Amino acid sequence: MRVILAEDSTLLREGLVRLLVEEGHEVLAAVGDGESLLAAVAERRPDVVVADVRMPPTHTDEGLRAALEIRRRWPGVGVLVLSQYVEKRYATELLTGESEGVGYLLKDRVVQVDEFLDALERVGEGRAAFDPEVVRQLLARSSRAHPLAGLTPRERDVLAEMAQGHANGVIAARLHISQSAVEKHINAIFDKLTLTRTAGYSRRVVAVLRYLGS
Repeated sequence: MRVILAEDSTLLREGLVRLLVEEGHEVLAAVGDGESLLAAVAERRPDVVVADVRMPPTHTDEGLRAALEIRRRWPGVGVLVLSQYVEKRYATELLTGESEGVGYLLKDRVVQVDEFLDALERVGEGRAAFDPEVVRQLLARSSRAHPLAGLTPRERDVLAEMAQGHANGVIAARLHISQSAVEKHINAIFDKLTLTRTAGYSRRVVAVLRYLGS
């Protein structure tokens, strides 16, 4: 894949560049701030952007705001956001957008190379890759205010796996249940949350996250 990196830590940025090149990806640019990221995307149009949330000049949310702008202006570009913490407000806005191909990982997950590369691949293919901790915190926040509280414990487990971007077969294996049971739980989830069923892996995840952000 053709990748642009945005990370203000030189050590981490160079480490990610080396990792991606070794894995056969093409790194088009590696920058350290949000403005440079937008300029690089406008010029090179990568397949995927990997962006830190907090970058210069204020080190608050420049990277995440740049990611939102990329999804607005270039919806075909996948966006994988890296963050030290779960930024709930912007995470919800990012994950409930219309375009496909989005991921949100905590930086601790990056050191687990296989998980990082798997997330990058999923985002590059137009699918979803959400850190389990991000999903857990969004689910916890949402369950206090709407019908998510009406789901059974097993349905909540399935929903959490769906929100991470896993397909039905993977969910079945991770929860040690049959695939038909997973499909039954998913149908019950959509019925209880009054969500229209949509075809497509990523669309299903976006539908769930849109409801969580409502």
